[in-house]
Parts: sequence; C-alpha cells; structure tokens
Amino acid sequence: MAGVGKGSGRPAKKKGPTRGTGGQGRSALQGRGATPPAHERHWFKDKKRSAQSASGAGPRTPEKQPARPSRGGKRDDAPEVIGGRNPVVEALRAEVPANVLYVAQRVESDDRIRDAIKMAANRGIALLEVSRDKLDRLTEGTVHQGLALQLPPYEYAHPEDLVERARDAAEVPLIIALDSVTDPRNLGAIARSATAFGAHGILVPSRRSAGVTAGAWKTSAGTLAHLPVARAANLTSTLREYREQGLFVIGLDGAGSTDIGDVELATEPLVVVVGSEGKGLSRLVREACDVVARIPMNAAAESLNAGIAAGIALYEVSRLRRRG
Repeated sequence: MAGVGKGSGRPAKKKGPTRGTGGQGRSALQGRGATPPAHERHWFKDKKRSAQSASGAGPRTPEKQPARPSRGGKRDDAPEVIGGRNPVVEALRAEVPANVLYVAQRVESDDRIRDAIKMAANRGIALLEVSRDKLDRLTEGTVHQGLALQLPPYEYAHPEDLVERARDAAEVPLIIALDSVTDPRNLGAIARSATAFGAHGILVPSRRSAGVTAGAWKTSAGTLAHLPVARAANLTSTLREYREQGLFVIGLDGAGSTDIGDVELATEPLVVVVGSEGKGLSRLVREACDVVARIPMNAAAESLNAGIAAGIALYEVSRLRRRG
C-alpha cells in the first residue's frame, strides 16, 4: 500500500521543505586549516621524544644489555678439551696439565686407551666414563675416538717473564712475537719450532690473536707445557718496551730489505715478529721493528704459512748464533 513503510505497518512520514541555515554553518564548511605537524598531534607516538629534543635534554638512550658470548665461543677461563686417542696419549706423555680423562661408555679398548688410563691414574687425574653424546658435546663435534682430555685454563705469562727466563738461563734472549696470527694450529706449530731452536717464549696480543686452545696443544705435541706464552695488551707498546731493555726487533715480511739469513743482529738479544699469512705485519708493528727481513723464495709462492715462516726464521737465527 502506498505511503506505508516497508515492513513497519506504519504510515511513512513525508519530508517537507527545510529552511536554510542563514550562513550559520559556513565556518564548518571551511575546514579546520592545515594538518598540524606530527609532533603537535596528541596521538603522535614520539611526541615525548620530540619535546625532549626541543628542551635540549635529548632523547633517552636505552640501557645497553650485557653482550652475550657468541655461539660456540669460549671465555678465557673456560677449560679446553683435547679429543682423539693419539693426541690424548701424546698430551699425557708430555705431562700437559689436565683435570679429567673422559672415556666413552662401551668403547672398544686398545693399547692407547689402556696407556691413557694408566698415565692418568698415575698422575691423579680424574677418570670419568661418559656417553658418546656427551663426549661429542665436550669435543664440539671433532673426532674423539671415545677418548678426551680436559685441560685447565692456560695461565699466560707476563711479557717480562720471557726476558727473565733467558737471563736466568744465562742465555741471549730469543722471543717470538705473533702479529694477527689467528689460527691456534699455527701457534702450536710455532711452539714446536721455538722449542727446537732455543727460543725463550712466545708473545701474542690479547686481542685478534690465537690463544692456547686445544688445537694449539694438539699441534704443539706437548711443547707448550715447557714453553711459556705471554700476552700483551698492546703488541706495539710491548715491542717498544723490549727495545728499551736492549732487545732488537726483527719483523718477517715479503717486502723486507734483507734476507733473514743475512741479518747481522741475529746474535743479539732478539724478538722475531711473525705476521699473518694474508696481511703480513701491521703498519704500527712494522714501524716498531729495527729491521724488516724476508725469506727468499720463488716468485710462484706468494707467501708462507706463519708456522713454516717462523720455523725457517728460527733455524736461520740458530745457525747464525752457532757461527757467531
């Protein structure tokens, strides 16, 4: 039916004519002006920070959380673990300091395991039988063959101790310093050469350098038990202090001015600095050297491994000292 609202049952109201506002709503049609800047809006989330900037107080800096150690990283005071039957037996025979000998459960025994257990017992080292899973974790997934040895944290010497060691032996000091050598196996190899050719210790920087880890112990074949390793907070400063005490500093670098076998200072109190295989000596360390020497070799070989270079240099110094 016409005039009835749909579904309401009541008559629909008709809209009549309406009067104008007479200009009273004109201001509403003009809008509210330009949009205010962000920092003036009450809903702006950084309004408080902007107010601090305007007042000169500056934004509040959140407190830094303590840095977490990187995954797999170790602290300096963390024990080291050597894995593998031969490395463990060699370490025990060399009387490397050790806390615990780990043997995997139901491991197939042989002469090396029996020798390791016997030597550990004679030295009073604790013996623990553990699962292979735990041994995997202790050795960080390296091949352990069911046998591992835990070493206490290494006690680094003071740089001055290396000089004192030579003086106590009434010998001419010979020290090996490492500049940015980061592979522990190179440190272990250098320790073997240093022991073979009569060096009195190794000096390493406390940062960005290899330390005495399980890898270094394994490569050194036990020589690190008898050769001290000192840490320097600043390698360049320590080299300068050595020079003030009367030691000469020879740096090894492919761009050296003379061959290592012709260095006249070899018979003097000496520090031989070995740089990294890739970058060689750093600029500051090079400037702290009295002489920069090279190892002569064919042009086909651009550089030598740090461990090999140190061995060659130490041999040449030893040869020159015997001649002198």
